Amino acid sequence: MADDIDDLLDEVETKYCSRDKQKNRKLNRNRKSTDDDLDDILNDITVDPDFKPVKSSEIKSSNRTVPRPESARKCFPLYLGGSASSLGIANSLTPRSCDKMRCTSCDFKIAIFDNFEWDATTDYLFLRNNCPDFQRLKSKLRSKKGCRAYCCQCSHRSNTTLEKLTDPNLKWVCGKH
Repeated sequence: MADDIDDLLDEVETKYCSRDKQKNRKLNRNRKSTDDDLDDILNDITVDPDFKPVKSSEIKSSNRTVPRPESARKCFPLYLGGSASSLGIANSLTPRSCDKMRCTSCDFKIAIFDNFEWDATTDYLFLRNNCPDFQRLKSKLRSKKGCRAYCCQCSHRSNTTLEKLTDPNLKWVCGKH
């Protein structure tokens, strides 16, 4: 039986390995012609004789800080709050509830409903099928003064006070202001 396996392996080597060697030779020929073409292209590029590189020591440093454009600003830390807290961009000096949040889990914009809270029976499947349509979601929203209900297609939260988002189960981030 061992002889049969050796014979079979020898047959496979002669049929297929020789073909691979031929293919490798063809690829090497093609590669050489491609290298020649690239060399021709690079030789066609002319360098501007007046070009002088600038040294890093010649660049004047400035102590001014350039503000980031409005579209690149993000809340840090991220706050959730009740309807009494203001919405907008937050930082450690001016805590506000972020109104541009996105969920990294379902990649959906966070819907916000002032003066509502989520019913205890709200579940993932309900949110998945009905978010962000308020008319469909209102069956699980209860009216509560001072509360703010947040949801995406996979999670929900109700808040009455301003607090940092620290729950590891919520994959919510600021989506830039």
